[in-house]
Amino acid sequence: MSDFLVVGGGVIGLMLTRELALAGASVTLVERGTCAKEASWAGGGIVSPLYPWRYSSAVTQLATWSQSSYVHLAATLTEETGIDPELRQKGMYMVDVEDRDAALSWAAAYHRPLVAVEASHLYHHEPEFASGYESALWMPEVSSIRNPRLGQALRRSVMDLKQVTLQENTGVERFVVEGETVLGVQTSQGNITAGHTVVASGSWTGHLLGGLSISLPVEPVKGQMMVFKAEPNIVNRVILMAGRYVIPRSDGRILVGSTLEHEGFNKQITESARESLYQTAVGIIPRLADFPIEHHWAGLRPGSPEGIPFIGEVPGYQGISVNAGQFRNGLVLAPASTRLQADLLLGQTPVIDPRPYQLAGRLGSL
Repeated sequence: MSDFLVVGGGVIGLMLTRELALAGASVTLVERGTCAKEASWAGGGIVSPLYPWRYSSAVTQLATWSQSSYVHLAATLTEETGIDPELRQKGMYMVDVEDRDAALSWAAAYHRPLVAVEASHLYHHEPEFASGYESALWMPEVSSIRNPRLGQALRRSVMDLKQVTLQENTGVERFVVEGETVLGVQTSQGNITAGHTVVASGSWTGHLLGGLSISLPVEPVKGQMMVFKAEPNIVNRVILMAGRYVIPRSDGRILVGSTLEHEGFNKQITESARESLYQTAVGIIPRLADFPIEHHWAGLRPGSPEGIPFIGEVPGYQGISVNAGQFRNGLVLAPASTRLQADLLLGQTPVIDPRPYQLAGRLGSL
């Protein structure tokens, strides 16, 4: 029996498993498919909330801690596994922002590097950007990471840790409960028990907790994205405009995203979204009209009230915790979310005040 059982092998589950194992704990990680193939694979990899001033301080605290940790994490994973997550520290432009005064006030209050720049700054760095804009907001420290490669590196890292048992293609059917204590889970491959169970199953977390008569307000929110097979240096920085963005990769590919659709667990792509995303892409970088669309896909984000994740013990039960509900910011918030939870599980002083993320007082009833 392991010290900990982590249910869900996305970036959150992988990072938490790694944190616990590096601290000396034994961990079993259970994933119903292949690790990091759901929202962790489907996202864009911007290491910042979109329009960060529009989020609460609870999200800002997690994001700030995580952003500073990614440089070390990416370098360490590359050295450990030989898989480079391709962290690009190029900054982000935000164009045509209506509430720029709020953005600048937020930056001053939280001491974040965000400034207003003139058109000359924008077009000097991104000459292919659509013409006619007079200014932008600039966040020079924002990075992007190639999330599929991050998932691959994390998976390899935990597989190489002797304290970790990885069970993929293993669907969780229900919790094993004795009185008010969760002992583990019943799966398609049999029961798995542990000293403590952590549910980090993204959009499916609320569904699983329903088996304990817990109503966790985490719901799937579909996002569709596309990638253009372009050339290097067409665009070099993340550009955000009208709620959508383009993200360059080192090999010249350029992602565009994303939609926000409340359709349950439906991951079907649509022609209307494809056309809308295409118009977004060429509206930001007109030259993308010269390049083919390589792929169009959809993923499910774990939506939560105000985008504030649930991190902590499940009220009314012993031996079970949750880490879910990061919504659009799973990759952004993952390092801090998992470090915070590891601190709580291991009895260490938390790196961040855990109270805003606790489940108590934030749950509904079935």
